[in-house]
Amino acid sequence: MIRAATEADLPRITEIYRDAVLNGTATYELEPPSLAEMQGRYEGLRARGYPFLVATDEDGTVLGYAYAGPFRARPAYRFIVEDSVYMAPEAKGRGIGLALMKALIEDVRRLGFRQFVAVIGDGRPDSPSVRLHEKLGFAHSGVLAGSGYKHGRWLDTTFMQLEMNGGTTLPPDPDSWPEREL
Repeated sequence: MIRAATEADLPRITEIYRDAVLNGTATYELEPPSLAEMQGRYEGLRARGYPFLVATDEDGTVLGYAYAGPFRARPAYRFIVEDSVYMAPEAKGRGIGLALMKALIEDVRRLGFRQFVAVIGDGRPDSPSVRLHEKLGFAHSGVLAGSGYKHGRWLDTTFMQLEMNGGTTLPPDPDSWPEREL
């Protein structure tokens, strides 16, 4: 089941992200954030109205999460958002991330954003995150070679983007959420 995240989900979200920080290369954080830090991040996104979703099993255990947040703070970037998606180790490869991202894309589209950006740590071509974003229609838009150093190796960062709601072919919609709220 995919639903909006709640504060009650934050301990499990923190646990999932902790594993990604300690054992993965998708994030360039080196020290796992505390529950209090993750709560602050969550509250900051939700207070501004950005979507934050979780996927749960039939017992309600959170298996993964995804959210959209600002790409950059400058006002001209208000029509673009960046995604984050993380899965519990036992949930990887089961299509849950794909379902989460499809729901997130729909939320972002409904809000009126024009570009959805993925900034993928360790963005090598065979990366599960790169393959996931390709399945969802994201196009490759650049690579920062050797931009991160983690687990004893240099990592590339891959940028991908998905155009939506007319992209750059139409002027901003004055009734869209980014135009009204940001």
